[in-house]
Amino acid sequence: MAVTFNGFGQKAIPFLKALDFHQSREWFQENRDLYERELYEPFGDLVETLSERFAAAGLGLRGDRKKSLFRINRDVRFSKDKRPYNSHLSAILSLDGTKVEQGVLFVYIGLDRCFAGVAWWQPGPELLQAMRKAIATKPAEFRSLVGTLKKAGLELDTEGCMKRAPRGFEHVKEADLAQAIRNRHFAVRHTIDPAGIHTPALVEELVDFTLRAKPLLGWGKAIQGMVSED
Repeated sequence: MAVTFNGFGQKAIPFLKALDFHQSREWFQENRDLYERELYEPFGDLVETLSERFAAAGLGLRGDRKKSLFRINRDVRFSKDKRPYNSHLSAILSLDGTKVEQGVLFVYIGLDRCFAGVAWWQPGPELLQAMRKAIATKPAEFRSLVGTLKKAGLELDTEGCMKRAPRGFEHVKEADLAQAIRNRHFAVRHTIDPAGIHTPALVEELVDFTLRAKPLLGWGKAIQGMVSED
């Protein structure tokens, strides 16, 4: 049965604020109904509504409420920070509907910020090497991608960029290409106004963003396909 996203509850962000303050399993269990009603269930509706819209638009990204949402519980096994809960909830829509596939839409609703990203995020060594090679050997194609994204109001993210050229790419001297080759991922972001998460209009906002970012998905997918054929 088709679902419809009607917006996150008005208490979604206040819940995250209170959870961040209490950081208590007892408090969370006492307020689980609030969490599910205001945040978790609406997020599931958002993912499944977007999946339907993306299918109609030929984007191919999909997910569901069981596989796409990340747990609000933190993995504290290898962290000095032992707080048991995140102050955000997030989800991924991908080509195969899992969280491990590359070329995704990531949606983050948090106490600190709300945003979406279309990304090839920290791709494996083989795919990352192929992407860097594509930039170095087909600069016109890459610059065309950057120009198309720029016209759509988007820029490639440089977070986590290497300080030096990776081995084998030291010869690339043109500033824009050298910068891109140092990237560890290829992503664009869209800031979501927290006040706008409570209405169905968020769906249109995210569909529009993903359509504008579609060239990045296509660029990475073509390179991924060549890697898979090798």
